[in-house]
Amino acid sequence: MIVFELEEIETDYCTECKGIWLDAGELEILLEDAEATQRLLASFAPATTDEGHRPCPICRKPMQKVWVGHGDEAVLIDRCPKAHGLWFDRGELVDVLKQGALDPNGKVARLLSDMYHPDEKN
Repeated sequence: MIVFELEEIETDYCTECKGIWLDAGELEILLEDAEATQRLLASFAPATTDEGHRPCPICRKPMQKVWVGHGDEAVLIDRCPKAHGLWFDRGELVDVLKQGALDPNGKVARLLSDMYHPDEKN
């Protein structure tokens, strides 16, 4: 894992799997619309899946699978049961941020686009 700064947030990034760890409260900081953020955070729902449970990088407890978002736009992510933070597999953070009213031309969106879709032009 490497640490980089994303909008003044120290973000943990796995160079092998391209996943991102956000500590508790950091997702809210990245989202730019307060109302959309509240709707998104209220949408967290437990998921039943056969996927393995990744350990939290802080406490090492198996993380819970949760859906975030609404309807067909919902994304399956991992959440620490002790509320240490959230794990996003490759590209999942982009999908979640789009639901939280992220400015598609903003600095965060451009950086994530460069990380996950370097061949696409804006």
